[in-house]
Amino acid sequence: MNKGYTALYRKWRPAGFEDVKGQDHIVQTLKNQILSGRIGHAYLFCGTRGTGKTSIAKIFAKAVNCEHPLEGSPCNVCPTCRSIGEGSSMNVVEIDAASNNGVENIRDIRDQVQYPPTDGNYRVYIIDEVHMLSIGAFNALLKTLEEPPAYVIFILATTEAHKIPVTILSRCQRYDFKRIPAETIADRLREVAAAEAIEIEEKAVLYLAKAADGAFRDALSLLDQCVAFHFGEKLTYDYVLDILGAVDQTIFSRMFNGIVEKRTKECILLLEEMVIQGRELGQFVTDFIWYLRNLLLIQTAEDAEGLVDMSEDNLRQLKEDGKRSDGNTLIRYIRVLSELSNQLRYASQKRILVEIALIKLTKPAMEVNIDSLLERICILEEKLEGGVVSAIPAGRMNQPQADVVPAVVSPLPGAEVASPAPKAVHQVALPPAQLEDLHFIRNEWGNIVRQMGMSIRPSFRDTVVEPSGDHCLCIVFGDSANYAIGNRPSVLGELERFVEEKYGKSIYFKTRQRMGGENYDTIYISDEEFKEKIQIEISPEED
Repeated sequence: MNKGYTALYRKWRPAGFEDVKGQDHIVQTLKNQILSGRIGHAYLFCGTRGTGKTSIAKIFAKAVNCEHPLEGSPCNVCPTCRSIGEGSSMNVVEIDAASNNGVENIRDIRDQVQYPPTDGNYRVYIIDEVHMLSIGAFNALLKTLEEPPAYVIFILATTEAHKIPVTILSRCQRYDFKRIPAETIADRLREVAAAEAIEIEEKAVLYLAKAADGAFRDALSLLDQCVAFHFGEKLTYDYVLDILGAVDQTIFSRMFNGIVEKRTKECILLLEEMVIQGRELGQFVTDFIWYLRNLLLIQTAEDAEGLVDMSEDNLRQLKEDGKRSDGNTLIRYIRVLSELSNQLRYASQKRILVEIALIKLTKPAMEVNIDSLLERICILEEKLEGGVVSAIPAGRMNQPQADVVPAVVSPLPGAEVASPAPKAVHQVALPPAQLEDLHFIRNEWGNIVRQMGMSIRPSFRDTVVEPSGDHCLCIVFGDSANYAIGNRPSVLGELERFVEEKYGKSIYFKTRQRMGGENYDTIYISDEEFKEKIQIEISPEED
């Protein structure tokens, strides 16, 4: 009679401590407790999904009740072990707290623990996803955990230990389950594939191990899915990519180079190509973040090859790509894509969100974060080194360009500035001392605003410094709201103190709001230079 197919993760669930892989520190501790007879009454198993929490809880329940234990492990032969393994034992109770999280469910347990086990030594209660219990249920569990009968053991399993009350935590022995290393998962997959007569390519095994993200159960489920799709055929790397909607390594290299070279259209077309092929966008973003992480490690860590799990060919390409960008830029890419990954979980228009993120990456001027500002500065420095300089059009002065906008510095006399139509420039003569103060503060204005920090930074966007008499400068605001904040005496006093402490200059600041139609074409020069140019006597401008 056909009993139906059993999923691989259920069929290959560990039956004894010797079958558990990757949690040696926990297995050895539990075996020592059983051998020494120092068994606790409450355990808390914490860790991500698929790392063996429930499996080890069941093995432990068998081991403490086994009639013929073998060095702390269950024999899996005696009637007690078999009944627990089949789920028919009355002494081992599994409870899913996600669906049984009320006070009445815990009260039922409290009533049951009064009765000793019918066979074996202990009654074991395994409460899975215990963090889902209500506050009332936790309170009901508290007294039983504090003074349980000697024959009762509680094993609480959770993926979110931070949600469990401290009063519960303090009454349990806590064990933290680690993510399983990819090589350990790969060894287990090879073992399962050989036993199940599954022909699989080595490259596919390594990819499945990595895609499992440290969870044995996920690895076996993915293998099950791939085998079902290509039943009777050799499971190749390309088959695995097709089934899981994953992307080949070369796609990441092409996408990265397109982003670095600011080729927005090419990145969008590459994304469209993946969508047409049916690739899962959430998985693509996750894998691309991992690719960027590898790039960052190659750049920053010594002998990083051991930290990057990939073939020699891919590693060689990774090193070439790593030379094309700096660490700060890579960190910005990772930040943008990490934010995107969180958004994609609940998004209905995933493609649009990914396209927006690619536009952000290729056009850092669209963001106002510090790391995007650093990238823009690097781009400007490259242009300056190449002799490419462009002026900011006067009509764009009132548009905020970043979190910190340096003051506009008027061009020096004789400098050539590209403009669509030449027009007369207004020149104003200043005494040497005023001109020196003006040029110094204008040159340092971006640093001053940035170092002053959040106290004035947002309000001093789109500001220009102009002369206003001896040792006095006027800050011109383009926005009325920013002017209302920057005009406060406390803000100006803080600014004056900072300039004096930082630069040793006693300069007073005043403020005004820009008038409509006003531009910043004025060039300030010394009165001596102005006299030489027009060869007439003039008097300096007064406040």
